[in-house]
Amino acid sequence: MSQSAALRERQGRAVAAGVATKSLYVARAENALLWDVDGRRYIDFAAGIAVLNTGHRHPKVMAAVAEQAEAFTHTCFHVGPFEGYIRLAERLNALAPGDAPKKTMLVTTGAEAVENAVKIARAATGRSAVIAFSGAFHGRTMMGMALTGKVVPYKKGFGPFPAEVYHAPFPHPYHGISVEDALAGLERLLAADVDPARVAALIVEPVQGEGGFNVAPPEFLQALRRIADQHGILLISDEIQAGMARTGKMFAIQHAGVVPDLITMAKGLAGGFPLAAVTGRADLMDAAQPGGLGGTYGGNPLAVAAANAVLDVIEEENLCARALEMGARMTGRLEELARRQGFECIGDVRGLGAMVAMELVQDRASKAPDPTLTAALVAEAQERGLVLLSCGTRANVIRILAPLTTPWEQVDEGLAILEAALEASIAKLHAAA
Repeated sequence: MSQSAALRERQGRAVAAGVATKSLYVARAENALLWDVDGRRYIDFAAGIAVLNTGHRHPKVMAAVAEQAEAFTHTCFHVGPFEGYIRLAERLNALAPGDAPKKTMLVTTGAEAVENAVKIARAATGRSAVIAFSGAFHGRTMMGMALTGKVVPYKKGFGPFPAEVYHAPFPHPYHGISVEDALAGLERLLAADVDPARVAALIVEPVQGEGGFNVAPPEFLQALRRIADQHGILLISDEIQAGMARTGKMFAIQHAGVVPDLITMAKGLAGGFPLAAVTGRADLMDAAQPGGLGGTYGGNPLAVAAANAVLDVIEEENLCARALEMGARMTGRLEELARRQGFECIGDVRGLGAMVAMELVQDRASKAPDPTLTAALVAEAQERGLVLLSCGTRANVIRILAPLTTPWEQVDEGLAILEAALEASIAKLHAAA
C-alpha cells in the first residue's frame, strides 16, 4: 500500500467527512511545486486557494517568520501589543484606495474579517440589514453562510441563518444577466423587500471566487457606489480571494476606480500563515466600542511578520505587473484551446489578472453545465501532476490560481498538462457513454 493510500484510510477513520479534501498528501512544497508523500511532483495551480500569491515558502517570508519566532510567538494583541501589528496596519491603511484617513484591525480568517466588517457597518450606521449577491461566497460561519449565494455544499443542512440578509443579482453576461438586469434586481429588492434606510452595507466580491470567477464590470461597481451613497449605505469590498496583487492591482476594486468604505482581506495577505484584516475609513472603524473587536489569536505575531514580508515581496518583485502578464498568457492559451475543434465544451474563458477560469458546458448553444467533465478534468490533471480547483454555483468552472512567482516554464508546463488532461477526459467520457 502506498503512503497516500494509507493516509487516505487513516483520514477516513479520524477526520470528519464534512472536511472535503483531495487525495494528495503533501510532504513538501517550494514556490509553485508540491511533492506528495510518495515522491510525486505536482505543479500547483491552486496556491492553497489563492493564499500563496508569493509561492510556497518564499525565502523572505520564511526568514521574517523565523526572526519573529526567536522573539515571541504570541502575546494576544489585547494584552501585549507589538510594533509589527501597528506597522502592518499602517501599510494596509496606505495601500487601501481613497484619500480619507483609514484604520485596520487584524483577525485570523477571512470569515472573521467578513463578520467584523458587518459588525463595524452596523455599529457605524445604526442599521441592521446587509445585502450580498447571487453566487457570492463569504465564509462558513453563520453570517458568512447567510451572505453566501451558493447552497451546496456551504449552506445545505445548516440553517436557519441570521436574519436581515438579502441577495441581489450579480451580473453574468455569459448567462444573460447584464449590468442593467443586476441593478434592476437590486432596485426591486430595495423597493419590495428591505427599506434602504435599514441597510447597513452592500458586500460584494469584485471578482467572485467560489461563485465562478465572475468579474464585476466596472460600471456595476460604480453604480453600487452611487446607490450606497444615495441611501447612506456602506460599501464593503470582499477582497479575500481577489486581493494582494492577484488581479494585477493590490485590490481588485481598484480596476473600477471605486473607493469602498471597508475592505476585507485574508488568503494572500500572509503567504500561508493565517491572517485576515478589515481596513476602512477611520471614522467607521472607530464606531465599535473598545473590546468590541478583536480576538485571542487576531494578529498573531508570526502571521503579522509574514504579512509584512509579503507586502515587501509584492512591491520588490512587482507582482501586480506579473499577475497581468501571467493572466494574459493563461487566458490566451485557454482561448486558443477553445477555438480548436473538439474543445467545444469550453463555453467561456474569463478572469481578471491572474484569476483565470474556463466554464465547461455540454454544448455551447444551451450552455448547460457539465460538472461531470469538470470533476473528471480535475482528477485527470492531478494524475498527470497538476493541481486544479473547480468552482461555480453549478460546479462546472475550472479556476487557475497559480502563485504569482511561478516560473514561466512551469506556467507553460501546467497549461500543457491541463490541455492534455482535458483531451483525455473528453475521450474517456465519450468512450463510457
